[in-house]
Amino acid sequence: MPHDDAVATSTDGSRTVAAGLLAWVWPGLGHLYLRRRGRGLVLMGAILGLFVLGVAMDSRLQLHMGLEDPLALLFSLAQMGIGAPYFLARSMGFESGMVTSVMYEYGNTFTAVGGLLNILVILDALDIARGYKK
Repeated sequence: MPHDDAVATSTDGSRTVAAGLLAWVWPGLGHLYLRRRGRGLVLMGAILGLFVLGVAMDSRLQLHMGLEDPLALLFSLAQMGIGAPYFLARSMGFESGMVTSVMYEYGNTFTAVGGLLNILVILDALDIARGYKK
């Protein structure tokens, strides 16, 4: 029996890691992996909607590295919390450094909030995968 418990634990561990990684790569994908279809689709739509609206409002998706401006670094990490959509938008040329719209601050807020909400979604997927939540 101890061998069966070890196999179950490693399977649960790999399921947890997979759910967490999928949840970061694309919002809601971790929940879809865990067969929480409704929750996953709602979270995917809401978070991607926030991010797309933020990008449409000329959000700055610049990566700030270094400790000379720690708040800018935290802001960049918040935006990166959304996962692949962030890197996809940057690769498509939406990382404008110039202010082209009076609404860019709203766009910054939308993209950062989308990333921070996705971090909470990742934690939720991890809790579900570990069996802490139904």
